[in-house]
Amino acid sequence: MSVDLGLVRQLWRLAEPVHAIGYYAPEVSARFAKLGFDTAARWPSYFPLRAAPLGAVGPELVAATFYSFDPAMVREHIPAAWQVATPDDVLAARRDGIDEALGRLTADVDLREAVDLAHRLVDGARTVGRPLGAANADLPWPDEPHLALWHAVTVLREVRGDGHVAALLTAGLDPVESLVSFAGVGAAPKEVFASRGWSEDEWAAATGRLVERGWLNEDGTATEAGRDGRDEVERMTDELAAPAYRALGAERAGRFAQLVMPVTMAVVQTGLLPRQSTLGLSR
Repeated sequence: MSVDLGLVRQLWRLAEPVHAIGYYAPEVSARFAKLGFDTAARWPSYFPLRAAPLGAVGPELVAATFYSFDPAMVREHIPAAWQVATPDDVLAARRDGIDEALGRLTADVDLREAVDLAHRLVDGARTVGRPLGAANADLPWPDEPHLALWHAVTVLREVRGDGHVAALLTAGLDPVESLVSFAGVGAAPKEVFASRGWSEDEWAAATGRLVERGWLNEDGTATEAGRDGRDEVERMTDELAAPAYRALGAERAGRFAQLVMPVTMAVVQTGLLPRQSTLGLSR
């Protein structure tokens, strides 16, 4: 079935806040604090929360699959996180925290039709070569509708993210270059990307490589070639994510968007999500 790539991207942008609440909800933080994680800062719980579906993996695999983080930053938290709690304990804390957070936000929303469509979307997703997407797809479907919706959008989100890494590799952009080139097209200020742990020297070196390649001007802004290159990365990312939506069809994909919108708005209205993100999204 034909589905416009613009719709694929719109559905990702719409569902991303529903996934992201897992990293910012105080109900999730409380459960991670109970496990023994330092929740005063974001990263000690972020890395195990996102990596837990992979199992008790080491820092090299986490850095490879998360891609944009400085591996040295990953090593600060992985594998130390698995000394605090096992992946199964982390997954349970994640589930229980999201259960409370999303359960509260969706108490008056009938999610049954949305969950039915979400099942169909996940069934149509291609997880081959997508480690984070496949690891989340391997987890059991929750019975509670709000948790089932979160599970589905998380699988789809990580499938898309794995595809994005493939697109970056195809474009010849290493992890720090992927951020520098994205900042160059104005996706977010450089300061937002500093959260990924790269030093000023590493950022400057990547800028120099992209200037030499013709993707950036000396001031760090994108050239026409750089903008075209980033557009192709995003187009390929959409294309690699499209099979799930094509299997569902444009009409039902549009219906899914209508049904998810109230959940997204409820999440955004909490004010918990950052105003700008490294994904180029803003609250």
